Amino acid sequence: MADIEGRGQAGLPVPSGGVRTTDTVGRIVAIMARLRDPVSGCEWDCAQSFATIAPYTIEEAYEVADAIERGDMTELKDELGDLLLQVIFHSRIAEEAGLFDLGDVVDAISDKMERRHPHIFGGAADGGHHLWEQVKAAERLVKPGQSGALAGVALSMPALARAEKLQKRAARVGFDWPDASGPRAKIDEELAEVEQAVTEAERFEEVGDLLFSVVNWARHLGVDPEAALRAANGKFERRFAAMEAADPTFADRTLDEMEDAWQRAKL
Repeated sequence: MADIEGRGQAGLPVPSGGVRTTDTVGRIVAIMARLRDPVSGCEWDCAQSFATIAPYTIEEAYEVADAIERGDMTELKDELGDLLLQVIFHSRIAEEAGLFDLGDVVDAISDKMERRHPHIFGGAADGGHHLWEQVKAAERLVKPGQSGALAGVALSMPALARAEKLQKRAARVGFDWPDASGPRAKIDEELAEVEQAVTEAERFEEVGDLLFSVVNWARHLGVDPEAALRAANGKFERRFAAMEAADPTFADRTLDEMEDAWQRAKL
């Protein structure tokens, strides 16, 4: 079983419940090892790989965010467990391949947190987010192929969130509008280009540019575009469900009647 007690933590205070946390995480690590046993394990679990469980990892992260947004702490506890299982699953596959184990994963993030907080753990005079970003930038310089300002932004991120992160990275080296008026004007420009597009390929490209500009404007307004769109999706779902609940024959209504129902649902 992997050593999960957080090696390299000498001198740090032990959090309340730390022994129980070690015991309980050790239990799920042992369960996963049993499930992956090639002789007596679960056929489905044994057949999985990094690639096949990656979509589940992403899905579980979204379900954690959903529980937080709904304020459902019981559900959050369950979803955090599901997300933890994904970390343990990946770590077990890696351990079987002789790459690393869960203890190495814990060590790596512990080392990273200490490294990125030198004002807490390293005796630096100042700290804060600016120092965190400086350390991250220095880390990217030593990684192969990740020396550029935009390097290391995961391709698997949701498109809106990735657009915002790319823009923030570019802004750190001075490539940014001085205020929100620039990206707002860019939206009008990109919208006109969408309307002028003739081919399907042109429309595809210009709509992408328009969305990128909207994300840029949202960033300057201090709005998280991914969170804002999730909220808008939820609002649409609630209002649409209200319309259907109020009128069992809603699907048979005319468009004007549907619009009237929509306006009533907004009240």
